[in-house]
Amino acid sequence: MLILIAGPVRSGTNGNEVLIHENIKKLDQIALQVYQRGHTPVIGEWLALPLASAAGSQKIGDEISESFLYPVAHRLIHCCDAILRIPGASQGADNDVRIGKERGISIFTQLDEIPVVEA
Repeated sequence: MLILIAGPVRSGTNGNEVLIHENIKKLDQIALQVYQRGHTPVIGEWLALPLASAAGSQKIGDEISESFLYPVAHRLIHCCDAILRIPGASQGADNDVRIGKERGISIFTQLDEIPVVEA
């Protein structure tokens, strides 16, 4: 399955880039575990941040990055088979789950809910 990892990135950071990047690293580690279960993980920021940078964004949360972060995730959901919602307050992740439910895709809240697939 192609699984979107949804969780806190900017929530609770007050825009502190060090904290934001720590949150992204946490998502990266979860993505690695999803991959090890035999699936293809994806995180919206993996796609949105390079696009925002190419468009002139100077940092996460500036006006340019805002025009990419949520829209990219929303487009991505339409390609995904499932969403893994990791713990932590995040309006963006909650919205991703809402969109996923509307589409009828699987929503996981724990890694062990994701079946292991042998390659």
